[in-house]
Amino acid sequence: MAVTTKDLATFFKKKGFIYPSSDIYGGVAGLYDYGHLGTKLKKNLEELWRKFFLGLDDNFFEIETANIMHENVFKASGHLENFTDPVAISESGHFERADHLLERALGKRFEGLTPKEMMDLIEKNKIKCPVSGTKIVDVKTVNMMFPVQLGVGTKNTGYLRPETAQSPYVNFKLQYELQRRKLPMGLALIGRAYRNEISPRNLTLRQREFTQAELQIFFDPSKITEHPDFDEIKAEKLNVLLVGDRDKVKTFQKMTTEALIKKDLPKFYVYYLAKIQQFYLKTLGIPEEKFRLYQLDDKEKAFYNKYHFDLEIELNEHGFTEIGGLHYRTDHDLSGHQRISGEKMEIHDEESGKKFIPHVLEISMGVDRLTYALLDLAYDGEAERGNIVLNLSPKLAPFLCAVFPLVKNKPEVVAKAREVYNLLKGGYSCFYDDSGSVGRRYARADEIGTSYCITVDFESLDDGCVTLRDLKTTKQERVKISELKNRLFGYYFA
Repeated sequence: MAVTTKDLATFFKKKGFIYPSSDIYGGVAGLYDYGHLGTKLKKNLEELWRKFFLGLDDNFFEIETANIMHENVFKASGHLENFTDPVAISESGHFERADHLLERALGKRFEGLTPKEMMDLIEKNKIKCPVSGTKIVDVKTVNMMFPVQLGVGTKNTGYLRPETAQSPYVNFKLQYELQRRKLPMGLALIGRAYRNEISPRNLTLRQREFTQAELQIFFDPSKITEHPDFDEIKAEKLNVLLVGDRDKVKTFQKMTTEALIKKDLPKFYVYYLAKIQQFYLKTLGIPEEKFRLYQLDDKEKAFYNKYHFDLEIELNEHGFTEIGGLHYRTDHDLSGHQRISGEKMEIHDEESGKKFIPHVLEISMGVDRLTYALLDLAYDGEAERGNIVLNLSPKLAPFLCAVFPLVKNKPEVVAKAREVYNLLKGGYSCFYDDSGSVGRRYARADEIGTSYCITVDFESLDDGCVTLRDLKTTKQERVKISELKNRLFGYYFA
């Protein structure tokens, strides 16, 4: 039986991965805290993202910026006017996200429809409030921004940023000078964003405060039909679902990068589509059949996005779910900030002699959503070994290894186990456990995704070897203590 969100919520809290914020006061909808294991998993994921995407170009760098921003930032970006969600209001007074209500009832997506169009569909299909069962009486739009009063007794208003993207945009001019006026230039940011969601749900899949990992790539728009490293990925087959194929393709089809170019997608964009798929499949180990690149149509995508693919992972209870996106935002953002701030965002390219406002390609990932997805896919509640097993990659697991003494009442065995633990803990995420039987310790390690268990026994005192057990296969082998660090290094970087 497939795992449910309810199953995961219980497991996450029990083991210290994720649980409601302010839990002792009953929690707050849409706000979650990460415990000791969840924090380690999330940080491992963020570090993998950094290494992969910042490694794509020597001119890609990470910045860290304030979460509260000037009101004019969001006038320029259009958020104050357009950052709205459609709300279905029932007779009982319950509020529900209207497009999600329609999607659950009719099994299709409804982004981009007007409130009237949504209301017409609700009435036509006689859709009721899922909480109270009463009639839906209206659909309205509400702005999801969080205003913040700056100072005491002032009228200065700032806003918690609803996306991390605006931070690199307002930093562009200065960073372009600091990075010696070279394009393409990438500004990456892993940070918090805030949205006053109407109906947050499904743990960290829809929150009011969440973490995004985004890379904004500023480039010369005349060069979008080329990429210097395109030959590296020209033979790649991508899991794509194009707009025109939705009715005839069930989940996705495999399409070469060259075939996508024939569909009028430029090389610069397709190169990053391929790199994104490599990150999800090869770096994170997402099963190939669980990942797809989903193209949005003109109604679904933001008006400023010329090209837009969602990055989706198939989850147990929720089907294919958006985890991130690749968006070609043209010059919409920089032009808006130039207009409102009065600061010129136009550059003079010394190589070509041209003047232009750079365009932006955005690689976006919801860190919390992807953390949930990794746990959802890794969770095995019906493992043959009789306990829950979390099949995480060694690169992601909160602990790569654990060290056990076979018994804890023999000082010489305990001393040797401590020696092994001290040898490993400086270079690897490792814990020591001597509580209960070795079998029970294996089970506890399995439940939190520990990749390798190392047991020190009586023979270890004579032959200098330990028993190394693999989480996924449960196979055990004797390994010399002197070779342990190199062996684990090989497993981690495999």
